[in-house]
Amino acid sequence: MNGVPQGIRNSTQRQHLQLTWGDGREQRLEHVELRRQCPCAQCRAFRLQGLTPQVAPNVRVLQLNPQGYGLQLVFSDGHDRGIYPWAYLAQMA
Repeated sequence: MNGVPQGIRNSTQRQHLQLTWGDGREQRLEHVELRRQCPCAQCRAFRLQGLTPQVAPNVRVLQLNPQGYGLQLVFSDGHDRGIYPWAYLAQMA
């Protein structure tokens, strides 16, 4: 399951992102969890301090912007700093 997913679907209604990998594995990631695990420097620093970001339970991914090595996600709370590398997304449960 290396590389870029073969398929990417975003459901704002169901609040999840679905990735289909080359080995056939389908992965469903909840929008709220993606927002909590944002890999941007600001969010990582927050987590390193042992703090959990306050994320609205109804946060949604509104826009997907492919960046070659990953995916920039734009959330309904305005947060858009994180670029999620493909390998980072693949390892998320």
